[in-house]
Amino acid sequence: MPKEARPSTGEQAKQHALTQLRQAILHGDMAPAQRLVENELAEQLDVTRASIRAALIDLAAEGLVERIRNRGSRVRVVTVEEAVAITECRMVLEGLCAAKAAVAASDDQLTELADLGRAMTKAVADGEPVTYSELNHELHDKVREFSGQQTALALLERLNAQLVRHRFQLALRPGRPQQSLNEHLAMIEAITARDPQAAEAAVRAHLTSVIEALRD
Repeated sequence: MPKEARPSTGEQAKQHALTQLRQAILHGDMAPAQRLVENELAEQLDVTRASIRAALIDLAAEGLVERIRNRGSRVRVVTVEEAVAITECRMVLEGLCAAKAAVAASDDQLTELADLGRAMTKAVADGEPVTYSELNHELHDKVREFSGQQTALALLERLNAQLVRHRFQLALRPGRPQQSLNEHLAMIEAITARDPQAAEAAVRAHLTSVIEALRD
């Protein structure tokens, strides 16, 4: 948004700051434990310090930021055990979404999933872990979207936001894409076969593997 069209105060300014800071954390531009200095951020985003503070309070509620008494805010560090606990919750919700998608997805949407599976297979064959990671996230996003389960979708968005660092590290671990590819292909096969029980089981098997990798 052009500077002259963007208010520096009020609710719109807070929302602008909130969006920019959230994206920076989710994209890894801000590292875990990085201090978030209100004056510096206000200058960078051309909003008031009050707008930054309000945005940081919202991000703390989302689990992305940690506010420390008398010391300001920092990007929250999610421990391995927290990541495991979050993934256990994902297992239930994503299993539900996969089962719903197996019933609710249109034929065109199922074709999209099959195309993603082929692209993921190619990325692994070509030795492109970053591309594979991006396709992995897209696959999970599509399954949630095609499920039509909006409550699960909202909950998963908040849970997944806290796992950015761990998911990125897993994606770049040698051998991990090769291992997870077959798990993802099993998910796609079950959903495209319109088998909700198998779809849920495939998601649970995949996320059990993720938990084992997190603890490794």
